[in-house]
Amino acid sequence: MNIYYDNRQDEIEITEEMTSLIEKSVDMVLEVLELDKDVEVSISFVSDDEIRELNRDYRNVDRTTDVLSFPIDDEFEINSRILGDVVINTRKVIEQAKEYEHSNTRELSYLTVHSILHLLGYDHIEESDKEEMRRVEKLVMKELGIER
Repeated sequence: MNIYYDNRQDEIEITEEMTSLIEKSVDMVLEVLELDKDVEVSISFVSDDEIRELNRDYRNVDRTTDVLSFPIDDEFEINSRILGDVVINTRKVIEQAKEYEHSNTRELSYLTVHSILHLLGYDHIEESDKEEMRRVEKLVMKELGIER
């Protein structure tokens, strides 16, 4: 498993503890879903302004969000090991960690799990899909020992 990091923000320091937990989070998603772990993913840490621009430009939603997922499009037949890109808004990490009364590290782990599931084709548009995605998220977080 290869994870490439790009830190383009100054809200929080991205520590080795955080990247280690992110790697464990990706690994656990793949383990729980019984998928090949020989994958590549990029994770970018960005500001509130940058993620708002990305959300507007790629999803036509002109507001900030906590995380965006950009799966590799199969029609290009790029090496299937590449899952895609995850973009995490560090300001939202801080806000949501405070709101849910847990650490920034735990919030980063959750957003990573959530986003990797999106890269793997999960979504939460339909209620039944949302329930399945939440079930897998909870299972992964439990396996990581990071339950609410």
